[in-house]
Amino acid sequence: MNQAAADTDITNRNLPDDTTCLILDDDMPFRTRLGRAMEKRGFTPLLAESVSEATQIIGSQPPAFAVVDLRLEDGDGIEVVNRLHERRPDARAVILTGYGNITTAVAAVKAGAIDYLAKPADADDVEKALLASPGALPEPPENPMSADRVRWEHIQRVYELCNHNVSETARRLGMHRRTLQRILAKRAPM
Repeated sequence: MNQAAADTDITNRNLPDDTTCLILDDDMPFRTRLGRAMEKRGFTPLLAESVSEATQIIGSQPPAFAVVDLRLEDGDGIEVVNRLHERRPDARAVILTGYGNITTAVAAVKAGAIDYLAKPADADDVEKALLASPGALPEPPENPMSADRVRWEHIQRVYELCNHNVSETARRLGMHRRTLQRILAKRAPM
């Protein structure tokens, strides 16, 4: 299939009348790329980089859909999902995160998120989650992160939460400091 046919196929999907989609992420390249990809799929993206910016968008024009990063500098995505559902109970939200655990996934679902995707999620996975039938299980991702990548992401997140303190991170992860330093010096596995 050529690119023109693929683009036409993407925009001919069964979308609701209101396709506004808040994309909240503090990673500008990711936010911009996802916004463009969702626009090609027929959505109308509303881009925000902070909780305060997303709150303003929700206050003036509550979107039908939302793709929200879990951890942001001025708050968290669950707070945004709660505000969105206060203004528009029928909105469908997906939480994205580079660091996932069961507790956070449960909190996201309790806040009204319909799915919880690990970064880097692609636009196809996001679209499937946003448009899935209520109660339907999403399809497994085509290219899930490897176990090594999930481990690396977890270590990076704990390291970040410990303000880049190697000793504190090693203590919390239950590993030797030198082992952690070797892991941190390596590139991310694919």
